[in-house]
Amino acid sequence: MSQNRHSSIGIHGQPAGAKGIHRLRLLKSTQKYALGVLVVLGIGAAIVIGLRVAKAAALAETSREQATRYVNVVTPKPAPADSQLRLPGTLQGIIEAPIYARTNGYLSRWYKDIGDTVKQGDLLAQIDTPEVAQQLIEAKSNQQLAQSTFERYDALQKRDAVSRQEFEEKKNTLATATATVKRLQEQLGYSRIVAPFSGVITRRNVDIGNLVDAGSGTKLLFTLAKTDALRVYVYVPQNYAAQIKAGNKAVVSLKESPGQTFDASIVRTAGAIDTTTRTLQVEVNLPNKEGKLLPGAYVQVAIKAKGGEASSLTVPSNTLLFRPEGPRVAVVDANGKVKLQPVVIGRELGVDIELASGVKVGDQLIINPSDSLNDGDAVSVVAAKDKDAKPADKAKGAAS
Repeated sequence: MSQNRHSSIGIHGQPAGAKGIHRLRLLKSTQKYALGVLVVLGIGAAIVIGLRVAKAAALAETSREQATRYVNVVTPKPAPADSQLRLPGTLQGIIEAPIYARTNGYLSRWYKDIGDTVKQGDLLAQIDTPEVAQQLIEAKSNQQLAQSTFERYDALQKRDAVSRQEFEEKKNTLATATATVKRLQEQLGYSRIVAPFSGVITRRNVDIGNLVDAGSGTKLLFTLAKTDALRVYVYVPQNYAAQIKAGNKAVVSLKESPGQTFDASIVRTAGAIDTTTRTLQVEVNLPNKEGKLLPGAYVQVAIKAKGGEASSLTVPSNTLLFRPEGPRVAVVDANGKVKLQPVVIGRELGVDIELASGVKVGDQLIINPSDSLNDGDAVSVVAAKDKDAKPADKAKGAAS
């Protein structure tokens, strides 16, 4: 009846077969969309995994490169038969003297400053000594009393009015009073600080009003140096001591004056080896009439010395490692492995060291080896053209 009613009003129902076809088409469309989403997700996951793997590989390569020790190397050279033994030293005035006060008081005035040239006996400073002056006045009064007493007892002793012992006591009292006056007069004279020799004031350490005390353990007033001639002390290794004689020539040079040298000569030696350093102290003198050289300057003193054995080799001093078991050098073998090789030091040549044994020609020695180096450590030798490149830059290049 409902069907007839729908038919009468023009409403017709959908057949059952058409509904199934529509649902099938909708299901297929949904499956296509889902498959597309899965494909996109799969591609994204693959890209992410690929990027992570690439980053992990790059990080591992960078870590490996950064862990690699890059080193510079040098090869030993044959030692010359005759060479200059270069030793460091510090220039000093031929005469240098610290000047202290010999009396107590206050500095009332100074007359010479640093850089001033003075002559022997020139007044450098004046010390006000009121206590010493007062003591001198009292001592002179005591001396006058002792003098009059002695004269009276001398007259009495001539008449045998006093004993000989009493006369001698008064005589000794006068002598003591006179000695006290003389001592205080000399001490008062020390209030004038004068130059003990001709030279240049290199230090002034006091100012007006400073309290000064007598003695070398107190405040330094001035330092005076005679600089028309200079001296320098060097310490020659024991194995060269027999070659050093007074009168031998030497050459002095300064790093700040390349190419310029100053002739000098050895004037004396200590005549004994220092048991602590195993060196011979040598004094070298050189003229300085024009004042080109300054006391206190760091210099290199070159002394001609006979070379070592023909088999000796020289290496830079910064290739040595000092270990408790003895000196070592770090040798890099063909496989890039480190071997700490014991060496015997023949002589020190300043910048270079002569080795009596332990290395051979062609060995690659690490410059400035790290204290943490051990036998078997892997290193990478930096080629001459790559020395300016930083290890970090090389690691980045390897990672890219």
